[in-house]
Amino acid sequence: MGAKKRQTMGKIMRERERAEKRARKQEKKDEKKAMREAEAAGIAFPAADEESEEPGEPDEPERSAVTGAPPGASVG
Repeated sequence: MGAKKRQTMGKIMRERERAEKRARKQEKKDEKKAMREAEAAGIAFPAADEESEEPGEPDEPERSAVTGAPPGASVG
């Protein structure tokens, strides 16, 4: 008998990412289906991509993943 082949970490990671992507895609499809069904039934359904934020609350500035500094800031 031959030796048992081992899976590489890269293959495991690709499979995990693919499964996660498929799960997110299915969730989106389910949300759209629920919205269509609610719309057909005449129920108001809040938009999924709208965020409820307090008025006047400042947004967090985006930060660089490499330096942690806001964009345009001098690093040195």
